[in-house]
Amino acid sequence: MSISLFLTLLLQGCLPTPILTDFPYQLDSATQTFELPMALKEISGITLGFDEKMLVAVEDETGRFFTIDKTNGAVVKEVTFWKDGDYEDVEVVNGEIYAVKSNGNIYRIQKPATPEQVVVKYESPLSKACDVEGLAHEPAKNRLLLSCKGNYGGVPKSRAVLSFDLKTLTYDTIPVYTIHWDSIVAFIRANPTLDRWEKLQEVFDPSQPELSFSPSALAIHPINGQLYLLSSVGKLLLVLDRQSGEILYIQKLSKKVHPQPEGICFDTDGTMYISNEGKEGLPLIHRFSYQPKK
Repeated sequence: MSISLFLTLLLQGCLPTPILTDFPYQLDSATQTFELPMALKEISGITLGFDEKMLVAVEDETGRFFTIDKTNGAVVKEVTFWKDGDYEDVEVVNGEIYAVKSNGNIYRIQKPATPEQVVVKYESPLSKACDVEGLAHEPAKNRLLLSCKGNYGGVPKSRAVLSFDLKTLTYDTIPVYTIHWDSIVAFIRANPTLDRWEKLQEVFDPSQPELSFSPSALAIHPINGQLYLLSSVGKLLLVLDRQSGEILYIQKLSKKVHPQPEGICFDTDGTMYISNEGKEGLPLIHRFSYQPKK
């Protein structure tokens, strides 16, 4: 069954998936927090770096990437790769960096941070309404996933995740996942034990004209394979089953801890990093230990 068909059936009355009862992170209490320099005030995306000792980040005003020591948050390198623009997220794949603009254009940075650095630009066929903000690598299918912040394909109160094939270097405009307002509401109503359940009810009030969930970043968990989607709008984290597209979990984030969450990535051991723009202070990266129930 295709994911689109599954979600259609879900909207027609299938029961929501049971809640993920063993969510392995304490999102209100970071294991460690790094304050970043103001050069990263508009930090918009992070990913695990080349040698797994570093993180790589972009910010949404200049065509630069930053390497950051993941043990202390220190900026190690700052490298220009393209002219100024609205760069929203970043991924490292086989030693190369991929950065994405809000219009969906992808920039492939080969031999990054060396004298031989070369950048290849892939023009996006996506409409402006998509408003790409997230980029994730899916190794199992050799592709990148792109999350749309806005409505896609004229479907109201929905958000789409699209893909870019790393073998053919082409975009697929048919969504891999489509997340509908109705399915989120059904999941919340079926799971009143969710943290801050009342707040979630308010965020997804039926009277709201727009969906208060606009993915600003996404990442695939390296151990369980689930897809994590972070939304600065509404301060939300949503988890999907990557195979079926079913919602497994949703949490309303504390705005004191996450004033403007814009980036998410994982270390190989499951450690999660969430970056926050410097909305009213310094930009931050929070580190959260992976604590699965035994």
